[in-house]
Amino acid sequence: MEAFGYREGELFAEGTAVRDLADRYGTPLYVYSRNHLRQRYRALADAMAAIQPLICYSVKANSNGAVIRTFLEEGAGLDIVSGGELYRARRAGADPARVVFAGVGKTRAEIEYALREGILFFTVESEAEAARIAACARGLNTTGRIAFRVNPDVDPSTHTYMTTGKKENKFGLDLERTRRAYETAAGLDGLEIVGLHMHIGSQILDVRPFAAALEKVAGLCRELREAYPAFRYLDLGGGLGIRYRPDDAPPEPAAFARAVGPAVHALGLSVVMEPGRFLTGNAGLLVCRVQYIKENALKTFVVTDAAMNDLIRPSLYEAHHEILPVTRREGTVYGDLVGPVCESGDFLARERELPRVAEGDLLAVGSAGAYGFTMASTYNSRPRPAEVMVDGEESWVVRDRETWEDLVRGER
Repeated sequence: MEAFGYREGELFAEGTAVRDLADRYGTPLYVYSRNHLRQRYRALADAMAAIQPLICYSVKANSNGAVIRTFLEEGAGLDIVSGGELYRARRAGADPARVVFAGVGKTRAEIEYALREGILFFTVESEAEAARIAACARGLNTTGRIAFRVNPDVDPSTHTYMTTGKKENKFGLDLERTRRAYETAAGLDGLEIVGLHMHIGSQILDVRPFAAALEKVAGLCRELREAYPAFRYLDLGGGLGIRYRPDDAPPEPAAFARAVGPAVHALGLSVVMEPGRFLTGNAGLLVCRVQYIKENALKTFVVTDAAMNDLIRPSLYEAHHEILPVTRREGTVYGDLVGPVCESGDFLARERELPRVAEGDLLAVGSAGAYGFTMASTYNSRPRPAEVMVDGEESWVVRDRETWEDLVRGER
């Protein structure tokens, strides 16, 4: 389904007018479509039905408890990268036996928390991390289940900051080092070797890099399955891209299934997947209100009450997000959509044709459901926006707007 669309010139989120949401809840405002979240999960689950993967929603994409709970109700597991995300997962009702824990810098406290909760397995990034998990497990008189992350050195053709599976990236181990790491881990009390993990990047618009990476690790999987009796999981990671620009052509779940399905089926392993952006990216808008129109000799600056602290992707990645008028008007202006933050890098769109608007008009930044609020900050002492969930004609706040008091809470 399309989460957002126009009716008689007014932008709607499912069955609810975005203008009504802005008037009721204020701006800046994150708006999420609950039915879009459900539809994306079901589309992926249906396409991969022959493999029956454990689909672990990647919490870092959007860590709001209502988003997490929506996926749990659909049958999802969760992929986490911190103790804080595990806390969010448990608070939302997650079964820890359906949680996998990734990340390169797990602390002792985080590892012990995850061991006590009984997560499915840790994705392990280094030999030192495996040794730490083993020591923590022995101290708690339990066993830590692990899957080393292999770096297959595949170029996913995405933004350099979103590439994670090339040899120069900080993530994972190369194929030969991975073999040795498993041999070392097998000699450590407190560990059980249960799988292999790979993740080559994010916002990938071509299924071929996934197939290439799988081809590189298939032989290693067969070796590990023969060597270690408990080896049973292949974690394919995430990375499926979404449409940010009108001409983007992201792969459909069926195309991904065709690309990886036969090879995965031949390995006979249980599959784990970690989609994040694919599930949430186009389920969200950031709604803002125009404060000023400022013109110079080169272009027009549309100044809104949303800024880089609310959505940092354009500044960090030079990412493109569609800018939608909440009420359609005729005409466009050439310029930048900017916010109040005192940085030249504070923009949501730069050197683009923007909707022609006036002071007080509402704009919506598209594809803001992933890495939007979850990467927001209070820079310039700007409280973070409210988050609202829409389900048909119903809407409710799933995170309160922060206040100035919230900004200094905990300070002394």
